Amino acid sequence: MGEPLLEVRGLTKSFGGLIATDRMDLDVTEGETHAVIGPNGAGKTTLLSQLSGDLRPDAGLIRFVGEDITHLGAPARSMRGLARSFQITSIFKDFTALDNVALAVQAHAGSSFRFWRPARRERALREPALEVLRTVGLAERSELMAANLAHGEQRQLEIAMALATRPRMLLLDEPVAGMGLDESQRMIRFLQSLKGRQTILLVEHDMDAVFALADRISVMVYGRIIASGRPEEVRVNPEVRQAYLGEDTLL
Repeated sequence: MGEPLLEVRGLTKSFGGLIATDRMDLDVTEGETHAVIGPNGAGKTTLLSQLSGDLRPDAGLIRFVGEDITHLGAPARSMRGLARSFQITSIFKDFTALDNVALAVQAHAGSSFRFWRPARRERALREPALEVLRTVGLAERSELMAANLAHGEQRQLEIAMALATRPRMLLLDEPVAGMGLDESQRMIRFLQSLKGRQTILLVEHDMDAVFALADRISVMVYGRIIASGRPEEVRVNPEVRQAYLGEDTLL
């Protein structure tokens, strides 16, 4: 394995008496798809919020591409190549799919949102936006209002907006949440198409998606990583099986 693109050391975050991340360590290598799994309440989304800059840790270190970004806010982290999609889809539903991605291109370029309507007609914004929509399979839906896209397509659009910022790493929070079987399979195939080209840290409850996508899996329980390794190693790990006892996701 190469040098970590993302290094987390001693990451700690509490909410009152609840410890969400407990002196947690994590490495993600460039080019890998790394899944973080764990029972409900393990602290997975809190972890993503700290990595993206949406939540400040109480203690610990976050290093990205060798730089200490622990105290940087979300916009600064985005400019350095960290992009996040959320558990609940976050798009502009009253804009077209193309408008949504053009806005992401424009924001990453540092332009003001106030001028998006004339700016979206500029080739410098429109062409990169269309290219990203082709990447996620939504080119033919580019002029459709985002509100009229199917749920799975809206999740694809959100990831397209993240990709439009040209990230070094994608932070994905349950990308197949709320999808039916066909939609989730399409999303899995799309994410598989990014493997090796895009570094991904994935939080997901759907174990079929996790084992189809992950190069490595880390298991969180009560804010700590109790196991980390290749999917086949994690599946048979006795600590992991104990953590999921009573749930049929891994058994």
